[in-house]
This record gives sequence, structure tokens and C-alpha cells, in this order.
Amino acid sequence: MTDNNANNSYLSDRKPRSHFATRREYLEHELQVMAPRRWRPNLPFRDYRFEWEDLVPAMAATIGKVVMVAAIVAAFAGPLGLSKEFVTENVRFEMIIAALLFVILISGFLNPTSNLAGTHGPLIPMIPLIVASGGHPMALGIMIGVLGFILGITRGGSLLARLTSNGVCGGLLLYLGFIGVTSQIGRLFTWAEGFDKGYIAFVVVLLTIVMYAWLEHVKMRWLAIPLGSLIAGVVAFALGAPFEFVTEPGIPNMNPAYWWGETTGWQLGLPDIYSFMAVAPFAVLAVAMWSPDFLGHQVFQKLNYPPKTERVVMDIDDTMVSASARQVVGTALGGGNIASSWGTYIVPAAIAKRPIAAGAVLTGVLCLVTAVWGYPMDLAVWPPVLSVALMVGVFLPLLEAGMQMTRKGKTTESAAIVIFSSALVNPVFGWSLTVLLDNLGLIGCKERGKELGHIGRWIIPGIVFVILCVVMLAIGMFPGIEPMVDAFRVD
Repeated sequence: MTDNNANNSYLSDRKPRSHFATRREYLEHELQVMAPRRWRPNLPFRDYRFEWEDLVPAMAATIGKVVMVAAIVAAFAGPLGLSKEFVTENVRFEMIIAALLFVILISGFLNPTSNLAGTHGPLIPMIPLIVASGGHPMALGIMIGVLGFILGITRGGSLLARLTSNGVCGGLLLYLGFIGVTSQIGRLFTWAEGFDKGYIAFVVVLLTIVMYAWLEHVKMRWLAIPLGSLIAGVVAFALGAPFEFVTEPGIPNMNPAYWWGETTGWQLGLPDIYSFMAVAPFAVLAVAMWSPDFLGHQVFQKLNYPPKTERVVMDIDDTMVSASARQVVGTALGGGNIASSWGTYIVPAAIAKRPIAAGAVLTGVLCLVTAVWGYPMDLAVWPPVLSVALMVGVFLPLLEAGMQMTRKGKTTESAAIVIFSSALVNPVFGWSLTVLLDNLGLIGCKERGKELGHIGRWIIPGIVFVILCVVMLAIGMFPGIEPMVDAFRVD
């Protein structure tokens, strides 16, 4: 279908809400008749429409953005001896960059099947090691961007996705969902016990469980984020939890020379060749983490969308290209974010049965308002609001999706192995090992492995597994084994 025909198809095929018995039917119809144009202008009301359901993923994405970017920048700032004020200003700067240059422009205008470029959460625990080994934030960001662009432009991401069975993907979603839920509950109790009111966490989580079950019953699960965050915030404050607004309105320094100065911003100057060498293994691992992460987001969309909506499903390779561009540009301008697919956006959007474009525009607007106004940043990172939003908006849906994917055939074998091996090392190791075992036919569906041929069965999975193991051995990610490269040993 040509771009013009696709556009005309949407305008002629869509029907107003009054033609449908339920709103769910109307939203599914919108998904089925949309025809987004790849790397061409897509205009609101001509190529897609705004619905009030788009506010749900936009709110969740904004909360998630503040939290995740703050975690990334703070992980760099701590070992570098930078202040809390630096973290706040860099987060504001990053949100403006993301909103204006990428969220609205790319996902909302140029390519609505490219998911928003978010933050690479799994890399956060490795950042102190990156800094200790001589890594430079600019060097890391540029290398991740270049490697990710190569993977995306060669369509390597979608290739790895095709080699990943439902059992492996489902097990990965189960693992990530369970770890996410338990970690947020743990953080909520740690926060409440910090001022001797641990019962607040118990009450908030219990009410969240009841609310989520009720929303499932009335088929309004897409309301979980705003309603859950509201209930958690009101209940916690009513029970005596401390909260105050401290971030004042303002605009961060927008000059890249300030951020990459030797005495200003990061206070590091520009990276040298050693800086790039020091971050190379981490950059390889970061990009390797993209494939299972992006695949999980795409699969979640497919599970929640109705049939005949292939045109609006996230494109893994295009998302890698846009995330890579966002990574290089953001880093060059002075930001500390490490990019990935924006999970706190795509998961709620899929639940609400909304396409990427409209919510992307609203997300960009909310990110701009939050960054400039300042006060919403304090509310977004307040533990009861933050933890509940992440649990009901991301981690519980991932658990449900994982269970859906492992109900048929021999998927449970692969799911169990990927969970087991992920618990041993990390999800990247678990994914790469299980894909190899699954495609060889040692676990899962034996017939599927035979259909892949030698390249898909063991050559590509084997090469990916070996490369990742070498990288993880070099930087010391295997439990109980010291880093093989001396530069990554931290006393």
C-alpha cells in the first residue's frame, strides 16, 4: 500500500464513536484502520486522532522518565562527586531533549511505529563499575548509539526476535515482571520504615491489589496508573507520610559546552581514546540487552491489540534506529541518559489499546511541562506514587503477558530455563542461553528448531551467546568469578 493510499484508507475507513456499541470496539477499530507512514509526515486528525485514553500512557511515561533518568544520572554523579542539584538540572535537560527532538518529532510525526526512546534501566547497576574503570558518559553514549544504529539498520533486532520462541519470551516477561513487583514492594517498605510507619506501605499495596482486581473485573485496567497513583498518594499522605515540593520552576542550561566543560557540568571535558576503550564492553552489553527488551514490548502490544493491527505494532529495528539517534544526540548535547525502548509508555498504551503516535505527542508535552514547572518532578518520584505506577502500569502487565505466552505447547520448558538462568546471572545471559538451547531442540518444541536451518538454529544464537559471555567475563558479571580484564577489577 502506498503512503497516499494508506492515508486515504484511514480517512475513508474510520468511523466515529457513535457507530459502535462500546468504547472498546471503537478503540479497536481505530487500531485496525490506522495506516501510519514510515519516515514520512504523520499529522494529527489526518493520520491519527487523540483520545482521552492517550493521557494514561503519557502520565505513566512521564513518571517513569523522571525516575529512570534521575537514577541513571545519579549513578554517574555519585562516583564522580557531583551534587544533587546537578542531577536535577541534567534530568530536566534530558526531558526537554527527549520531548522536543525525539518523542514528538519521531514517534509522533515521522514514524509512529517507532516506540519512544526511553531509558536503559538494566544498565544502572553497572554504571559505578563503568566510572571506576575510566569510562566517560559521552564515550559510552556515543558507542551505544553507533552499535545500536548498526544493529537496527541491518535489521538485526528483528532477526534476533524471530529466533526467540514464545516460551523464551514468555519466561523473560515472567522473570522481569516478578523481579519488578517484588523490588518495588521492597522499596516501598524500606521508605515507610525509614520514618517508622511501615504499615503505610502495607496499606498502600493492599489497596492497590484490590483496586487492580476490581479494574480487571470491570475491564478498565487501563485506568490502573492514574487511579492507583491517586489512591496511593492520598492514602499515604493521609496516614502521615512526609511530602513537600522542593523543585522550583526553571529552565536548565542548554549549552553543550557547559555540560562537557572541564570545570562545569560533568567536569570531565571531552573523552579520549582510552575512554572509548574502557566503555566498549559495556556498550556491547547494553545494545545486546535491547533485543529481549524490545521484543518483550512488541509482544505485549500484539497480545493486547485485536487482529489486523500489524500496521500499528512497534517496529523493532526502527525503534533501535531512533533510540540510537536519540542516544548520540542527547549525549553530544550533554545529557546523561542511556537510551532504550520506553517500557513505561508502550505497556500502558497497549493496555489502553492506543497506537504510539497520539500518546507520544502528549508524553512530549507532559515532559516539557514537568521539566520547566519542576514541582511535578517531586510528585513523580514520591515513593508511593512511583512504586504503584510502576507495579500496575508495567510489572503486573508483564507478568500477565508472560503467563499468556506460556499456556500452550511446550513453552513451559523454555520459560522455566530462561527464568532459572536469568536468576543465575542476568536476563541477557538467560535469554541468550535459552534461545540457543531452545533452537537446538534440547528444550521446547523440537520441530521449531528443525525449521530454522543451521544459521537460525545454532550459528547465530551460538555466536551471540559466546560474544555476550566473553563480554560478561571480561567485566566480571558472572557471580563468583573475578573480571578477566584487570582494568575492570575494583578493589
